[in-house]
Amino acid sequence: MISVDLGSRTTKAVLLERRGDIFALTRYALFDAPIFEKKISPELLSDHLHTVAEALGNSTKFITMSLGVNDAMVRQIEMPQIPLGEMRQVLKVNHKNYLQQDLPNHVFDCYIIPPRPLPPGDKGSDPARASGSAPKFKVLAAAAKQQLITDYSQAAKLADLTVDCLIPGIIAPINAFERVLPEVFANETVALVDIGFKNTSVCVLDRSELALTRVVNIGGDKLTASLAETMNISYAEAEGIKVGMAPEVESALGIQVIPLLREIRASLDFFEHQNDRPVTRVYLSGGAARSEMISQMLNSELLLECKSWNPTGFLQLALPGQQAVEIEHVGAQLSVAIGAALAIL
Repeated sequence: MISVDLGSRTTKAVLLERRGDIFALTRYALFDAPIFEKKISPELLSDHLHTVAEALGNSTKFITMSLGVNDAMVRQIEMPQIPLGEMRQVLKVNHKNYLQQDLPNHVFDCYIIPPRPLPPGDKGSDPARASGSAPKFKVLAAAAKQQLITDYSQAAKLADLTVDCLIPGIIAPINAFERVLPEVFANETVALVDIGFKNTSVCVLDRSELALTRVVNIGGDKLTASLAETMNISYAEAEGIKVGMAPEVESALGIQVIPLLREIRASLDFFEHQNDRPVTRVYLSGGAARSEMISQMLNSELLLECKSWNPTGFLQLALPGQQAVEIEHVGAQLSVAIGAALAIL
């Protein structure tokens, strides 16, 4: 399965194989995005996907693609206990009531969240039945513009590829995280923070359940550009020292990171206030996760353990030559692409 994360600046793609109970990473590719400020045409995207498929060896025609954090809405809602097909139809007709937004010309999908297992000996109770109301499912609902879905499908077809799955990029890393740290995923309340080029996504996982998603419009690009301006250096130099942890950059970077830290803190505070349950750890991914300095700043601001995680940690690595050497350096950037592939594999 080819899985493609169309980032704002860099396209990340992986080739994953299922070998019995094992998943193998056989190739990956990173390319500059063709256009990251404007809407991309199906023809231009098709050329880009063709290049990606070639770099991955053209060994399959099936492709999974992630939708950007601003291209797909994801919400946890409650819906009647009806079949998935009927749920989609209900959302299409009544999305404003369920999603609190008017979403014309959108495609909707649902995932029923499995009930959390009860502790041994606890028979539990059904609050809905106790109150006399109809029982409901907890559901993860997603919506994206019909035109975007059509454009992506057309681009893949022009590149002689078949789209197997489109998945909201904001939830894709959760699939990989569950595989890498299954005990933490199942038993703890943690935040996954993915620092992208234009945006940062925050997902709070409460004992395997996605409890909160939020997109912050601050990413690595803004941090690097502000750092370059503050230190009167080039963008490329600022990017290098941001990741390379040069000591002279700490105070300047700290000033730029503060707004992002505050937004992350506000997201965690909101969850904790609503659920009366603390977030115990923060796990970082994305390009900026390579900066140990940013992890340390998050530690200080949030008063929580903050560390990067490796989305390739559960994979059998069957990479060629230089890629086998470089995977440790680029792995944190592949969380969305790997998680999107797992949605179908």
